[in-house]
Amino acid sequence: MRLYSFRFGCVLAFACFVSITWIKSIPSDGGSTMQTLDQRLLLAEGLAGQVRRDLSSLLEELRNTSKAANISYPISTTTTTNSSIPTETIRQKVGHSGQQTFLQPNIYLYMPHLRQHPDSLLPNVVLGQGRRGVSLVLGIPTVKREKQSYLVSTLRSLLYGLTTLQQQDLLIIVFVAETDSDYVGSIAESIRKNFSKEVQSGMLEVISPSQYYYPDFSGLRETLGDSKDRVKWRTKQNLDFSFLMLYAQDKGTYYVQLEDDVVAKAGYFNTMKTYANQRSQKWLYLEFSQLGFIGKMFQSRDLPMIAEFFLMFHRDKPIDWLLDHILWVKVCNPEKDAKDCDKQKAQLRYRYKPSLFQHVGLHSSLPGKLQQLKDKDFGQQSLFQAHNNPDAELSSSLKHYQAHSLERAYRGQDFFWALTPSQGDYVLFNFTQPIHISRYLFRSGNIETSGDKFTNTTVEVLPKNASARDRLVIGSSSSYKGSDKPFITIGAFENGVAEGEIEEVLQPISALRLLVHSDADVWALLSEFEDHKEEEPTTHTIRPGECAAAPPAGLGMGCPPEG
Repeated sequence: MRLYSFRFGCVLAFACFVSITWIKSIPSDGGSTMQTLDQRLLLAEGLAGQVRRDLSSLLEELRNTSKAANISYPISTTTTTNSSIPTETIRQKVGHSGQQTFLQPNIYLYMPHLRQHPDSLLPNVVLGQGRRGVSLVLGIPTVKREKQSYLVSTLRSLLYGLTTLQQQDLLIIVFVAETDSDYVGSIAESIRKNFSKEVQSGMLEVISPSQYYYPDFSGLRETLGDSKDRVKWRTKQNLDFSFLMLYAQDKGTYYVQLEDDVVAKAGYFNTMKTYANQRSQKWLYLEFSQLGFIGKMFQSRDLPMIAEFFLMFHRDKPIDWLLDHILWVKVCNPEKDAKDCDKQKAQLRYRYKPSLFQHVGLHSSLPGKLQQLKDKDFGQQSLFQAHNNPDAELSSSLKHYQAHSLERAYRGQDFFWALTPSQGDYVLFNFTQPIHISRYLFRSGNIETSGDKFTNTTVEVLPKNASARDRLVIGSSSSYKGSDKPFITIGAFENGVAEGEIEEVLQPISALRLLVHSDADVWALLSEFEDHKEEEPTTHTIRPGECAAAPPAGLGMGCPPEG
């Protein structure tokens, strides 16, 4: 900047000097004087043109310098179409219509090493469809762990039980906070394999940082009595959260910070959205867990300010302490006591109970550290739905795990948890007398073990009237398929759930069966059966959602004993 100003001043001084010299040297004779003056005016015009060009060039250089100090970069809003994720992390650039910017002009003051690599703030978007305009954005940073990874279980917990509308109004961003492209690719491939529908719909995104994003951590000063390794760990964590917030700032209305080793309570989506929308007072963040930085909700418009504060002090303190300091800076009066400060901070921070997220990871991302923190306000998860069931003889070729038997589940005392199913395995409900069932629903897995689902498994019924079976199966227009005589296939499990209606022509039903058609890779768990009762007193429908004092009304999980 100083060099440019000096150059500009020299050019102007030289121009003035030459002009004055020419004017003083003008001869006094008439004709030749005018001719000489004309020539010198032409030369002066040429010099003035050169000065204008130099000035324009100087201004252009100044503009470029200003842009460099406030640079913003586009990120990809498209996803990889390959069948597998390459080991080289994918970075895709788009045009101006698809740009997202990191509006942080001061980031170079806090992280000056970024000036050496202009693309160091350009995220590598490995998986994503560029979804925007949702109500909730969930940010999950994940790192390489020496022991166990909890990421897939965390994602399954977050996706469990979401309705179609909720899935369309949600974005989950997984930030792989590593620069090892092979590791980033392996995480992306695991997510694509386990959650292909969610990735394809755009609900799940996977991003990673540039290899130049992180500074040299070797020169960090040890503070707060922490070891060098812990200072490095918490400093990097601050940078990870900041990067994720900056990326998510224009994706939705609310941003919720999570970690990669949590479990979510059923119904968390509606609970958080409703609680946030009902807040009439001004707030900085809402808490849906009392632990650390887990379950903290922010308004997306506040993310740039919050991220800049974290970056400003990323070397000094842990992330949850910095968040509390933002409140102090905003509302606390240093001339008043701590009690008044806490009262003022409470006006910008609201806590929801019971907690919606529980920390489940035992092994911390800090090597050698065991993390046994538990949120006492989380309470107990509902792992099954108790229900009132009709009398039936139960049988199954599946071997149950510990006390999680089919009989206990049928009586409403537990869920049914079986070892890995094989082709030909079955679960049979043989009613003591034929009953009417209008609708069925079987849900496999639960909030804690959402991966233990029935796959390639059909739902079959045995009509009391054998002739009705033959007519339905033989009829050319029938949608029913014959199974082992005399059963009829009426449905199948899709993504762990089987549901449908049973037509009147099949009533009454003597038995109902779940039949496995191929070997599974995981165990199987039945947690819910749902029914819809008909008006007739003799009608029974499968349902687990509520217990009734009336006589048995459907096939489900049984009512728990009173008291």
